[in-house]
Amino acid sequence: MSLIKPKLSQEVADTLASGGPVVALESTIITHGMPFPDNLATAFGVEQVIRENGAVPATIAVVNGELRVGLEPDELEALAKAENVVKASGRDLAVAMVRGQSAGTTVSATMLMADLAGIDIFATGGVGGVHRGAEQTFDISADLTELGRTKTAVVCAGVKSILDIAKTLEYLETQRVPVIAYGTEEFPAFFTRQSGFKADHRLDTPEEIARAMFLHHQLGTGTGLLIANPIPEAAALTHEFIDGTIADAVREADERGIGRKELTPFLLARINELSGGESLKANIQLVRNNAALAARMAVAYAPLRAGR
Repeated sequence: MSLIKPKLSQEVADTLASGGPVVALESTIITHGMPFPDNLATAFGVEQVIRENGAVPATIAVVNGELRVGLEPDELEALAKAENVVKASGRDLAVAMVRGQSAGTTVSATMLMADLAGIDIFATGGVGGVHRGAEQTFDISADLTELGRTKTAVVCAGVKSILDIAKTLEYLETQRVPVIAYGTEEFPAFFTRQSGFKADHRLDTPEEIARAMFLHHQLGTGTGLLIANPIPEAAALTHEFIDGTIADAVREADERGIGRKELTPFLLARINELSGGESLKANIQLVRNNAALAARMAVAYAPLRAGR
């Protein structure tokens, strides 16, 4: 059992103490996922969506070496403007703390810190997965292994098609992580609503998902759940458009020798450039959509957790 507890904002602490609904949010989308001022506007907008759907947002980050759950508006703005902020997965947190660094937290780090804080539900854009060519590179995101060991439900728009989706779903099965698609049979692929791969399960309401979460944890599985929420149809990009753009960006990354932690931020930035900003617009809309679902799930889950 961890002896470290993150510092909670007063609002998050009070809401958790009263058994109210809280939704965790990551911060790499602020520090590494979007340019300023889009990153700040998105951060504020996503928090507002969570409030409008009845829950309290808890943006998670490392600030000057301190694990933080829930940021004030001025702290969000400082993070959005900051330079030389590191990107921290779960394995990087201790070093960031020792060095007094500020860090945007990835899915794996955010899941871990949310669990330490007692937050059950986390909304993000997409999770990491098994990269193409992983049979040679062994490039598999820590997000997947964290889902296999941390009891956090992660609401996302699936995984990006820069990844090997079939292997990602296979790895999640190995990790015993349920993959639940919201309102669809098919696993979504971030910018597009379809991936060509079937999700493990389909549930059609936030209340059903909350109940499945509760029962999954009551079974003592010890794993998280992946909730795949398709991008809104009006914001979705076509397969032909995004697949061609991704192929060009992946080819350029290979030519420039870009890999590991730098690969995904590079690809997202390059895809945005090649798409004339369309991918950024889609990214913002899907994050807001995921936040809304996560908040409704949190509202439904709170009384179950409290035994009411």
